[in-house]
Amino acid sequence: MDRTDIKILSTLQQDGRLSNQGLADQVGISAAACWRRVRALEEDGVITGYAALLDRKRVNLNLCAFVHVTLSRHVKESTTSFEEAILGRSEVLECFATTGDADFILRVVTESIESLDRFLEDFLFALPQISQVRSNIALRELKFETALPLTHQGY
Repeated sequence: MDRTDIKILSTLQQDGRLSNQGLADQVGISAAACWRRVRALEEDGVITGYAALLDRKRVNLNLCAFVHVTLSRHVKESTTSFEEAILGRSEVLECFATTGDADFILRVVTESIESLDRFLEDFLFALPQISQVRSNIALRELKFETALPLTHQGY
């Protein structure tokens, strides 16, 4: 990737709805060259998709919790079945395998404390490989970014 690719990616991260011509104008290249570069970035898997970003509170997802999960056994079967179960849950927006006290940290959004309780009781606590679950509820969101900091990569 060169500086032009980084400019394309940075611009698309700010406005994914730009037309090819609009993107080309902002980046300073021809529309044909811009189209070829975007296509190559998509084919290489650098651009993985396009999405609309929603205000979660306006769609009644008022609660955000960070759930720390510790597994009872650290064998491949336990880990794999936990990961597969998590992948099927729409309220889990992010799941990270981590070091430290928890094996996994989940970012979960739900309508309310009651719906979080149902998620925990009916789903998470029912998984046989779970040893411990700790939850932290976000009181306020101070910063939420989706754009990666490409300008700091030395391009």
